[in-house]
Amino acid sequence: MESNNNDVLLSLLLITSLAAVVPLLSRRLQRFRIPIVVWEILVGIVIGKSGLHWVATESEIIQFLAWFGFIFLMFLSGLELDFGALMPSANAETPFWKRPLVMAGISFVITLALGMFIGFELKVQGVTEAAILMGLVLSTTSLGVVMPILKEKRLVTSSYGQTILVAALLADFLTLFLLSIDVAFLVKGLTLDLLLILVLLVAVAVLLRVGRSLLANPRLAQILEDVAETTAQIRVRGSFALMVALAALASVLGVEVILGAFLAGAAVSILSDRNNPVLREKLDAIGFGFFIPIFFIMVGVNLDLKALLASPENLILLPELLIAAFLIKFGAALVFKPAFSWRETLAAGAILSARLSLIIAASAIALDLGVITDAVNTAIILVAIITVTVSPILFDFLLPDREAIPMRRGAIIVSSRELALALAKQLAKAIPVTLVTRFPLRQSDLPDPNIRLVQGDARDPEVLRQAEAHRAASLVCLSAEPSFNELVCKLALQEFGVENVVTWQPDDQRRLESMERMGVKVIYPGMATLVALEGSVLFPESFDVISHQAEEMEMRQVRLRNRRYHNRALKEVRLPGDVLVVRLRRGEDRIVPHGETELKLGDVLLLVGSTAFIGDAVRILEEEAGA
Repeated sequence: MESNNNDVLLSLLLITSLAAVVPLLSRRLQRFRIPIVVWEILVGIVIGKSGLHWVATESEIIQFLAWFGFIFLMFLSGLELDFGALMPSANAETPFWKRPLVMAGISFVITLALGMFIGFELKVQGVTEAAILMGLVLSTTSLGVVMPILKEKRLVTSSYGQTILVAALLADFLTLFLLSIDVAFLVKGLTLDLLLILVLLVAVAVLLRVGRSLLANPRLAQILEDVAETTAQIRVRGSFALMVALAALASVLGVEVILGAFLAGAAVSILSDRNNPVLREKLDAIGFGFFIPIFFIMVGVNLDLKALLASPENLILLPELLIAAFLIKFGAALVFKPAFSWRETLAAGAILSARLSLIIAASAIALDLGVITDAVNTAIILVAIITVTVSPILFDFLLPDREAIPMRRGAIIVSSRELALALAKQLAKAIPVTLVTRFPLRQSDLPDPNIRLVQGDARDPEVLRQAEAHRAASLVCLSAEPSFNELVCKLALQEFGVENVVTWQPDDQRRLESMERMGVKVIYPGMATLVALEGSVLFPESFDVISHQAEEMEMRQVRLRNRRYHNRALKEVRLPGDVLVVRLRRGEDRIVPHGETELKLGDVLLLVGSTAFIGDAVRILEEEAGA
């Protein structure tokens, strides 16, 4: 018994050690853009049954940890879903058939049809006994790969990015749902037991309704807030309890357990605050820090390459499945052609061809059911490894060169209110500003001759196009009509891809959630006033700088290009006059700097200082010739 425990512990030590080393290896070889999970599968192959046989694969403990990692992976996949993105708002001027949800829906139907066709072909060849299941396996997409790439390319809020994102969301959710129905059919046949899947969905709906009611209770909300960050970690514990509860309910109902875990993740996504990443970060840390790497390494450990190499027929299977995997997605992506260029259409097909978690999950289920062989399972996993590696590279190659597009600059302000005019005057000191208004206004009425005026209704795409929204870095909408603000913000984000869209909003929770899901920054006038008043009392010196900005101070944003200050502490940087660095952005991180903060090339600094000195400070920091 003790010897057996030693073997288990040594195997677990090897797996966890490799899980810690793999990210470092991936970092060293990042130019190949290979996801960490692919490296985890590859090291599993090396130490597993196809390689060195160093892992005790018969251990129930290790198999349980891998199985739980599988469940947790599906839970986190559900957590990634934003069901609000499945209903992206479209500009009324956009034809119905060009809207993201419509194109993505048609694309998924074509994907499914092509997948089924190839599935039945594979059944005729004797590759599988379950044609529909194989068709669903080939119809999957990896949302976990698609989302980060779209974010990296800054495409998420564009019409093109929204279309790809919704297509990936549909492929993830509907494929898993249909997979669960098909597995239930294969296990139980065409019986009333299939309706038990509806019982699971009803249970989730009831849970969401009860959960929202409870969270709306101020007293309970306060209790949760009080214990959230203590050793109780109530939100994390509650998420685990919900995941296990729905997975157990799915098991009792005879439904695929991963559907229960996936729906639990989706429920947590709906009930939690998507703008507060703390809970997600903690769950990611637990999952990707321990359980999920064990699952992927064990996928590699259990991979049987010998079975794939056993016969010429099996060797032909891998390229056959690989061609089918790309063919399905590229064929379905042709739906996007009426709305986008050929290169964008083919690039969409490339990125949607990336498969990983779900295809491995589906293949594992098919193997457990005995409808595919070890050789087919191995080929499918290799297809996942190849597609998830090649697809991002193809996407980069096929996507039109976005670097050729001029850098966005300047701001559009939609309003003719006094506050808008004052804001335009301040911003015009540093960046180009365009004022868009529906009301009669003359150029001579503007506080600065450098402010450009566009007359018209900003809800009309042609008016925003005239204001050069396709070149603007920011848009601020300050109408007194909330519905007007919402429509203009949606248009700016989805039609023109403006990255920084800001508006103000009264306390309307429904509209607020909708706008924040889109990526709009919402300012609350009452809260802004409260913060200003609090600052005037607690930080009078800092507040004095802000309050006198209109008279003699400027705020300016600058990117550090002067190599002289790279890796230098902020206290060593001598800026002219009274110029201060008050904020620093490094990639996605926002930093409040202090004297010991080290500057890096590419940092975006927010400067505050006198008008007489701030221009010199900008020139010093932007001086690329600095040594």
